[in-house]
Amino acid sequence: MRLAFEVSYIGTFFCGSQQQIGKRTVMGEILRCLSELNLFSDDSTPRVAISGRTDKGVSAKRQVIAFDTECPKRAVSAVNKKLPPDIRFTGWSEVSDDFNPRFSAKSRTYRYYFPDGISGIFYDADLMNDAASLFVGRHNFSSFSKPEGKNPNREILSSKIFCEDEFLIFEICGQSFLWNMVRCISFCLEKAGRGEMSADEIERALMNPSNRRFPAAPPEGLILWDVNCEIDFKPVNIHEKSIAFSNEWVALHSQLRKLNEIW
Repeated sequence: MRLAFEVSYIGTFFCGSQQQIGKRTVMGEILRCLSELNLFSDDSTPRVAISGRTDKGVSAKRQVIAFDTECPKRAVSAVNKKLPPDIRFTGWSEVSDDFNPRFSAKSRTYRYYFPDGISGIFYDADLMNDAASLFVGRHNFSSFSKPEGKNPNREILSSKIFCEDEFLIFEICGQSFLWNMVRCISFCLEKAGRGEMSADEIERALMNPSNRRFPAAPPEGLILWDVNCEIDFKPVNIHEKSIAFSNEWVALHSQLRKLNEIW
């Protein structure tokens, strides 16, 4: 049986989502957990498909993975007991044998959190929203990403700034994104909000991309908010160790307490 799971994680203590030898990663921990639960029929490395990678320090509210197993009940009931506390499976669904979340995703949504007023830094939300709106539509994002030989053209479905508590939140939705794309855009929006970059400068970079690439904003503010695969997920029970970890994390890092929403 092939199962799909929604996965949440706090990225602070991970070297990204992709498995890397000798480094703690989201996928490395998931693979270890699945293997220790004996969810596969042989000793070979399990094949787990993921909807997309996230960088070191980036968190996720709803990442999607899929794998085949002959023990679906064990997978659903035991996986959160075995996972470390900063990863949790939040939903599950039986899917078709050919389901791959990377190619089946209809859209992906990211949020970047700007703490407004913390450390004496204040942003102009209107200027940031004007700049954010420029990214809607199909554009060449060479100046706002690391294309690495890929087609730099991407279509953005929505891009906006809104206020929530003491945060300004940048939310962007598209079918796919390039490496560092959201963080590079977030860097420009942060500069726009502080009056250090104009919307005209951003628009020129979109209309006439050059070899210049804008820097990427710090990864800690970025959350993969949603991957829409048009699946109805059933809830998975959360283990108490994960709840305790998130409560402790919020208490120690109050300036990042919005991260608690990914849980």
